[in-house]
Amino acid sequence: MQTDVLIVGGGLSGLALADHLARQSRDFVLVEAQDRLGGRILTQEFSGGAFDLGPAWFWPGQPRMAALAERFQIPVFGQFSTGDLVYQEQNGTVQRGRGYASMEGSYRLAGGIGSVVHALAKGLDPVKIMTNTRLTSIDHSADNITAQVDQNGTAQIIKANRIVMAMPPRVIADTVSFEPALDAAQTQVLQDTPTWMAGQAKIIAVYDQPHWRNAGLSGDAMSQQGPMVEIHDASPRQGGPYALFGFVGVPADTRAQHKDEMMRLAVTQLTAMFGPEMADPMHLVLQDWATIPHIARPQDRRPVRSHPRYGLPSKLHALSARGMIFASTETAPEFGGFLEGALEAAEHAASTLALHDPMQT
Repeated sequence: MQTDVLIVGGGLSGLALADHLARQSRDFVLVEAQDRLGGRILTQEFSGGAFDLGPAWFWPGQPRMAALAERFQIPVFGQFSTGDLVYQEQNGTVQRGRGYASMEGSYRLAGGIGSVVHALAKGLDPVKIMTNTRLTSIDHSADNITAQVDQNGTAQIIKANRIVMAMPPRVIADTVSFEPALDAAQTQVLQDTPTWMAGQAKIIAVYDQPHWRNAGLSGDAMSQQGPMVEIHDASPRQGGPYALFGFVGVPADTRAQHKDEMMRLAVTQLTAMFGPEMADPMHLVLQDWATIPHIARPQDRRPVRSHPRYGLPSKLHALSARGMIFASTETAPEFGGFLEGALEAAEHAASTLALHDPMQT
C-alpha cells in the first residue's frame, strides 16, 4: 500500500488532521490500534443518556474546540454548578457548603465529546481508515517512509512520503522500532513525556433522578477518604438520566487487584456524601485508562501530580526532515494535554505537511 501521508492514531488529533487533508483532497491513510476511533475520548450511552468516560470539558479561550462545535452544530452547555458543594474529611465526616465548584465555567457538548469524534469520522472515506491496526516499525533510511503495521495479526507494509504519529510519545518509544534507530536522547525524551490522564480512572454512577440537585447540591465534591477524590455532575444537557462521575484516587495497581471492593466503596461514598437515594444507581461504570496499552504505558501508572510542561521537545525537531511528524496533544506548545491541544497539534502537523505537499512542488 502506498499513500502520501500516513496518520498513526485515530484520536482527536489524528482525526482532525485527516479531516484537514480530506478537505484539501490530499491522499492519506489513517491507522488506529484500537477497534474504535477516539483514542482517549470515549462517550458511551446508558439508559438513553450519553456519558463521557474520558475527557468531558473544554474552556473559554480554546477557540479550536468552539469552532468544531459550531461547524458541526453540536450544542454547547456549561458545566452544572448550581448548589452547595460537599467535602468529605479523611475520617469520613461530610461537610456541606465548603469549597468551590472547580469546573464552573467549563463547557460540555450535547451528546458528549464523542460527538466531535463521530462528526469528524463521518466526513472521512472509510476506505482510508484502518482500525485494529498497530504501527510496529518505521524505516526512514530512504527518501520515503516505509512503515510496517499489524492488522489483526497480519503484517502489512505502507509506504508514505510523510508519517504523522498522532499517538502518545511513550507509546511510540515502547512499541515502535526505527531504522535507523533513534539516538538515545530522542528515545529518552519520548519516554520521559507523561501521557496526559493515561493513568487515571473514572467511575460514573447513573440515576433516574438528580438526587443531589433535588437536595440543593451541585454534585461537586472533594474527598480525603475515597475511593473517588473529586466528583462532578455528569448529566446530559437536558433531561435524564442523570449522573455523577468521580476521578479515582486509588493507585492503578490497587485498582486492578481490588476492583469489586472499590466499586462497592464508591457507592458507600456516594451515599455518605449525597444521601441514601444514591445507594442504588441504575449503572455503575469504571473506565480505567491505565489498562489500555495503546494509551497507557507502565510509566503512566505513576500519578502525575501537576500539569506537565508539554510541547515538541527540540531533540525531535530534526526528525521532521526525515519525514516523521509528532502530533499528539502532548506535543502542543500552548494547550498540551487538553482537547484543544490535540487540535493545536493537528494544526501544526498540517502546517508542516503543507511545506511538503507534492502538489505544490
